[in-house]
Amino acid sequence: MSVNAALPARPAVPAPLLILAAACLWGLLGIFGKDVQAAGVAPLEVAFWRALLGGALYALHALVTRSRLPRGRDLWVTAGFGIAGVSIFYGSYQLAVMAGGASLASVLLYTAPAFVALLGWAFLREKPGGREWLAIAGTLLGITLISLGGGQGVSVTPPALAFGLTAGFTYSLYYLYGKAFFSRYSTPALLGVALPVGALGLLPFVAPAGFATKSAAAWGGLGGIAVLSTYLAYLLYSAGLRRLDATRASVIASVEPVVAAGLAALLFGERLAALALLGAALVIGAALLLSVEKKTPARGR
Repeated sequence: MSVNAALPARPAVPAPLLILAAACLWGLLGIFGKDVQAAGVAPLEVAFWRALLGGALYALHALVTRSRLPRGRDLWVTAGFGIAGVSIFYGSYQLAVMAGGASLASVLLYTAPAFVALLGWAFLREKPGGREWLAIAGTLLGITLISLGGGQGVSVTPPALAFGLTAGFTYSLYYLYGKAFFSRYSTPALLGVALPVGALGLLPFVAPAGFATKSAAAWGGLGGIAVLSTYLAYLLYSAGLRRLDATRASVIASVEPVVAAGLAALLFGERLAALALLGAALVIGAALLLSVEKKTPARGR
């Protein structure tokens, strides 16, 4: 018997812990974003650097692993997704953080599964059942309660709601895009194209005003968004998803807005009022209800 055979195999990291780590890293998006914005970087510039730096990491990953890149019509569709699912999504999320706060932006992002149900009905002929309609109604009621409840350090204004819901809607597009493409190409290959295109889509809104002079702390925050909350978070999630069913993964990942809200309360004094907390619970509960039906979008924040 060889020495190697005598040694026990190193235990793999449990899949739920990988999903939990990814959710926590996603929960840092608004925290990093708010810090970088406080350092004088405009929200759309934050989104630009996230797309550019994150896209560079995915492109390098695709190059090293020799992943097949989309071509022809698939390339054009991926480029279009880069505008809707990256330029608009990343930009609206950072604008939501600026307008309403990190905790509110994270909660409103969880309206995405309700949008997925409606988009599936409109474009994929996936007729919503009783569960879907109940979740959609719960999402709408939750948004209403959040609007009425408000909170300390949280600005529940029409712009904050509009940007947050836009982020939720554009994030839901990952489901439609992912259903058609994620089984045919590797994720680094797709996001290595979509994210740089998204950065180009944001450039006309950033360049005219000029790029902000950034401190080391601001660059650190941008690096955290790109490396931790964009590139690494998805790698952890996808690794966990290979050994865990999508429903359980979605349930575990729902700690994301809880992490975001907890850190926002600790660091920025953001606290949703009781009525708004009830609304947030309804939104997250609706997302969990839809996750049972595996209607959550493919992860790609």
